[in-house]
Amino acid sequence: MHSAYSLAILNIEPKCYEDVILEPCWREAIRAELDALNENKTWILTSLPSGKKAIGCKWIFKVKYHPDGSVERHKARLVAKGFIQVREIDYKDTFSPVIKLETLRVILALAAIKGWHLK
Repeated sequence: MHSAYSLAILNIEPKCYEDVILEPCWREAIRAELDALNENKTWILTSLPSGKKAIGCKWIFKVKYHPDGSVERHKARLVAKGFIQVREIDYKDTFSPVIKLETLRVILALAAIKGWHLK
């Protein structure tokens, strides 16, 4: 475990797209991320309303390791720079596809007590 941590410290992960685009392993990681975003229908291309500017994005690159310290895979993530948005002006609702474990436990407990059928 300590060897994986040591390798992670010694390995300098790329900071920008230009640093990785020539490496096949990173190109594959980028392709996998874009395929996942498209498959999940993460966005819809549309025209911008007048007077609005598009939100920029940034690539984040990480190397994932096995417990023995060997490289498991290269991970690329495309992140929107949403911090420039203003609530109620640029957006009204937010969505997070994550459920808290406590919420899931409460729902399952209620279902068990009430005899609800869950799909």
